[in-house]
Amino acid sequence: QVQLVESGGGVLQPGGSLKLSCVSSATIFEHWVMAWYRQQPGKERELIAQVPASGTPDYPGSSGRFTISRDNAKKTVYLQNNSLKPEDTAVYYCFANNPFHRQQTWGQGTQVTVSA
Repeated sequence: QVQLVESGGGVLQPGGSLKLSCVSSATIFEHWVMAWYRQQPGKERELIAQVPASGTPDYPGSSGRFTISRDNAKKTVYLQNNSLKPEDTAVYYCFANNPFHRQQTWGQGTQVTVSA
């Protein structure tokens, strides 16, 4: 069972920056498509961005303020935002999908609160 551990959440200021990290325990990290989701208060969980091991990141429906990246050597995926807004307040989840073995797993989530 692959485990994902997120870090980097907390209380942040509007206009500030966010960098979340998610470390995977996968043996072959490159087999996993990595993604970040978030769940805002009272809303359903939504996909922010996803990135395959090699290839172009995808940002479906994103405002363009998020950047996803991964370091395969560190088995880590990152999510950055350099212009936070109060509406970015949410629980952020790391997600991993292995299409070769049809496996999926979620991280435990990390709370991000954007408030002055």
